Parts: sequence; C-alpha cells; structure tokens
Amino acid sequence: MTTLFILLLTIIILDFTLERVLDYLNYRNISSDLPAELADIYSADKYKKSQEYGKVTARFGLLSSLFGFVLILLMLFCNGFAVVDGWARSVAGNELVVSLLFFAIIFLASDIITLPFALYSTFVIEERFGFNKTSVPLFFVDKLKGWLLTLLLGGAIMSLILWFFQVAGDRFWIWAWLALTCFTVFMAMFYSSLIVPLFNKQTPLAEGELRSAIEEFSLKAGFTLDNIYVIDGSKRSSKANAYFSGLGPKKRIVLYDTLIDDLEVEELVAVLAHEVGHYKKKHIVQGLAMGIAQSGAMLYIFSLFIGYAPLSKVLGADQPSFHLAMISFAILYSPLSTLLGLGMNVLSRRNEYEADDFAKTHHSASALIGGLKKLSRNNLSNLTPHPAYVFMHYSHPPLLQRLRALK
Repeated sequence: MTTLFILLLTIIILDFTLERVLDYLNYRNISSDLPAELADIYSADKYKKSQEYGKVTARFGLLSSLFGFVLILLMLFCNGFAVVDGWARSVAGNELVVSLLFFAIIFLASDIITLPFALYSTFVIEERFGFNKTSVPLFFVDKLKGWLLTLLLGGAIMSLILWFFQVAGDRFWIWAWLALTCFTVFMAMFYSSLIVPLFNKQTPLAEGELRSAIEEFSLKAGFTLDNIYVIDGSKRSSKANAYFSGLGPKKRIVLYDTLIDDLEVEELVAVLAHEVGHYKKKHIVQGLAMGIAQSGAMLYIFSLFIGYAPLSKVLGADQPSFHLAMISFAILYSPLSTLLGLGMNVLSRRNEYEADDFAKTHHSASALIGGLKKLSRNNLSNLTPHPAYVFMHYSHPPLLQRLRALK
C-alpha cells in the first residue's frame, strides 16, 4: 500500500514538474525580436501586446495548475476520494448508483471549485486583450448546459461500462469498447448537428461571392461540398476558427463569422481548402481510428488491474470499488497516456503540413499564407514557442514552420 501510494504521488509530482519546466522554457522563449520572415504580421505595438498576452496567460496557467496540483495532493493525503465514496454510499446501496454519484460529485465539485479561474480567464484576461464577447448570463447558461450534457452523456456511458463489469466481469472491456466505439462514431457524425446547436447558431453560407468561390474550388478539387455553415462564434469571442466535422453525407465545414470578417475571399477559400485537405487525406478517419484503438488498449489494461484491491484501498477506502480503482488507474496510466499523446501530436503536425500542401496544390499558397498570418495576428499567437513545448503540446506546427513549408 505504501509503495503504491508513493508511486501515485511520484507520477503526479513528476508530471507537474515536467509541465512547469516546459511552461518556463516557453515563457522565457517569448522573444522581443520578431523573426524577419514574420515581420509583416505585427506592428510594434501589436507585437508587444501579443507578448504581454502570452506572459499573462502563462502566469495565470501556472497559478491555476498549482491550485489543481495542491487540490489533488489534498485529496490523496486526506483520503478525499474515500470521503466522497462514503457520501455516495450513505445515499445509495446499489453499487452502480454509488459509482454514478461518486463521479457526479467529483465532477461538479471540481468544476465549482475552479469556477473562479474560469471567470477570471474570461472576464479579466480575455476581456483585457479584447477577445471576450461573452456576457455573464451567457457564461453561466453555457456552464449549466455543459453540466447537464456531461451528466447525461457521461452518466449513460458510465452506467453501461459499470453494467458490463457487473455482467461480464474482467471481460467487460470488450463490451465497453464496443459501446464507446459506437458512441465515438455517432458523435463524429452528428456532433455538429446535435450538440453544437445547443450552444451556437449555425446557418448555411448565403449565396454570394464567397459561396461562388468555394463552389468553384470544390469543382476544381473534385470534392462535393454542399454543407457549408457559418457559426456565430462572435457571441463569445473575437477569435476566429474553422473546422471540418462529420462523415459521409453528414460531413460539413463550419466557418466562424469572425473568420469571415477577418479574411479576404481568397484567404477564406484557402483556409477551407486546408480543411478539405484533412478529409481528402483521410486524416479524419485516421484520427477516429487511432482514438478508438487507444480507448480499447486502455480498457484492456484497466481490465487486468480492476481486481487488484489495493487500487481502491490506497485511496483510503475500506472496500474495493470500481470507481476508486478507476481513479488510481487513471493516475498510473497517465505516463503512457502522455507518450501516446506525443505520438498523436507528431502525427497531427504532419497532417497539418499535408493539409497545407493540399490547399497549396488545389488553390493558392499565397492566399493560405495571408490567411494564416491574419489569424495569428488577430489571435495574438505566440510566434516564438520553445521547441520542447511545441514537441510536447502543439497539435499544429508553429506558424514560421508552416510558412516555410508553403514556400
């Protein structure tokens, strides 16, 4: 028990230390000298503002992560998870209901405790730098909707997994994997049409110069593109984005209204061509398949340890339980999860280059370069991230590397 506790503690401390070292390196790498190739992106004042934004968000990230680190240590040393388990058992006798109550309490308590950080980030930092467009009522409505969705969907999935465990024992992972796979594919296909409308309004792109340019590109690229939507991202932030979602007939491209406001028509088509490139290069299916494979591997490994009583008892419980074992396993699994995440980031960055190349081949490199520069400027992006931080955390290559590859 002591050895297992020390192992859990060591993993948590090492993970926290590694992340803070990476944050420090990235913070120190924020350069006052703009790379010559990026000199046309920022004016002197705008670049100074982007540096300040990077430093402010880095300091705030350190504070919030330190708070989370102290919180998890308190939960471990004070048997906090066992206390929550006891509360759940005082309300319900059924093991499935106990587990659902346990995770609901942990989720809601964690989100409420960290709520001041979310408020400060949105209404102080993002407001200060001109990004926030969210009202206080909208913020809390979003929060309530998020809670309900998490409790409903998360509760349904967890109920299935727990039921499979009760019925199939240590072979539960097979059925749980099948259920998660079905859910993942379903969400990949219908997320934009079922979940997004709960938070944002999506409207078909109106007839006009932009739609005509997109249709011309689609014909040239040999890609049928009927579902093009504009999302009202400006109701929450001035930051711009675009994304591809769905599979088969449910595929759609979504452009933020802020993106349409910021970019010229040719630049917008180039950004859209990049998103189409992800689909044509099968990056969407590839990512989906890898995510499914990873979830299957994780569930299988978990099934090997679920019967190991110390996983629950190390958290202070008197009796083994599925949910406490899951908490301990999540900590033990995190180093492997980090390694898998590194591999996914390497693959993702390669895919971004491929999507950029598709846009270059089928539309215009100069238009994509112009669009990327404007997006970086308007989002106050860090133009000089530390290579180690990029390697660990970036799913997209830094702007300078993308521009060099496009030339």
